[in-house]
Amino acid sequence: MIRREIRLQGLGGQGIITAGHLIGEAVSLHDRKEAVMTEDYSPYITGGWSRADIVISDEKIDYPLVSRPDILVAMSQDGFDDNWEATAPDSTVIVEAGLVNTNAVKDRKIFAVPALSIAEELGKKVVANIVVLGFLTATSRVASREAMEAAIVTRYPKAAELNRQAFDRGYALSPKEAP
Repeated sequence: MIRREIRLQGLGGQGIITAGHLIGEAVSLHDRKEAVMTEDYSPYITGGWSRADIVISDEKIDYPLVSRPDILVAMSQDGFDDNWEATAPDSTVIVEAGLVNTNAVKDRKIFAVPALSIAEELGKKVVANIVVLGFLTATSRVASREAMEAAIVTRYPKAAELNRQAFDRGYALSPKEAP
């Protein structure tokens, strides 16, 4: 059995929950694997944190919670600080380059992705999560590229071209060396 545990954490408005839903849809609807997502967010109306946890398996999932993420995406400093120690040393850790300082951590392979900068270049900050999904897809291969692109286009058909550009930019950043 192959079980992958993914945690995405950031601030409200960064598209963390949406990214979690897109991963789940790509994996379950297009790659035909089992997936379950739980979401949580702070009680603050603005400025609070949000988190999406996704468990992916090639068999039935009997325990739906993430206990030790093998993939962590942190789009905020608090998201990184609160979660990096829960990951194993061989985990994939992806952070927003412009918002997260990882200098104190020496025993993890961390990928700093300038998702916000790329999204701003594309003219819409709201696609930073799609940039991250492109990078995550290329680096971790939790979902096939085709499945992730299909999930994004299906959910946002009117913004298909912008999302495709954002996804491609993130995908191209990956060193493609992680399993």
